[in-house]
Amino acid sequence: MSSLVIAEHDNSSIKPSTLNTVTAAAQCGGDVHVLVAGHNAGAAAAAAAQIAGVSKVIHVEGEGFGHGLAENIGAQVVALASGYSHLLFPATAFGKNIAPRVAAKLDVAQVSDITKVDSPDTFERPIYAGNAIATVQSTDAIKVITVRTTGFDAAASTGGSASVETPAAAGASADVQFLGSEIARNDRPELTAAKIIVSGGRALGSSEKFMEVMTPLADKLGAAMGASRAAVDAGYAPNDWQVGQTGKIVAPQLYVACGISGAIQHLAGMKDSKVIVAINKDAEAPIFSVADYGLEADLFVAVPDLVAAL
Repeated sequence: MSSLVIAEHDNSSIKPSTLNTVTAAAQCGGDVHVLVAGHNAGAAAAAAAQIAGVSKVIHVEGEGFGHGLAENIGAQVVALASGYSHLLFPATAFGKNIAPRVAAKLDVAQVSDITKVDSPDTFERPIYAGNAIATVQSTDAIKVITVRTTGFDAAASTGGSASVETPAAAGASADVQFLGSEIARNDRPELTAAKIIVSGGRALGSSEKFMEVMTPLADKLGAAMGASRAAVDAGYAPNDWQVGQTGKIVAPQLYVACGISGAIQHLAGMKDSKVIVAINKDAEAPIFSVADYGLEADLFVAVPDLVAAL
């Protein structure tokens, strides 16, 4: 019984989400193999071979894999699937794009967004915006799983010495081609990998105020910037900053929530943070129920004072 982790990478390095997925795979039992499908991705494959706990890296090269197209990577995973009991994907946009296709091709049920491995066939996953935990048992011979990365510690990126195999690539689909992409550039840490996040809510009132108040705090802390869905919907912050059930799931060492009431869908995305600090003038705001430290104050006064004190 072996598990195959489908690596998320940029052809030169392994994304942090892969390390958490390796930890989940190790808990499923058996050997852990990692698939690196890419174009000129030798450096990524070499990095995957260094991950602690990985016994083999399967490095597949092809132009069709260069941009992570689900049709092409999915076909490659299906071609390898018969040799594995578990196929694990990070529950990121990358993994969620490919895993359902693989599950459909294999005619098995997907087990989504797991946060714990109880046994090789039994897993836990949050439901109802994280307010309940479902225990799911799969009897499929091949289990297709997406892993909520905040539920598992990252495997060490160094210390391993896996062998690297280079099998022939599955044929690229003639029905899909990569035309281009528009990548949002950000000098700050990536939201899902940041150790510190400062988030703002609708109480900030405008995009100008959002940047004026939140940016100095983020700069002082070296933090990534996030936002509630209400702030994003109001146009105060870009979509890729949204934290919550319909945004990004994060679990930083420190999460600072400013002017965020704490709706269920937002709490689902950040309540696993190690330390939560909430600043809100409403003493009844639900965010205080999950906060380790709460300050009942006007954020337009409290946040600048905090920045000045740091």
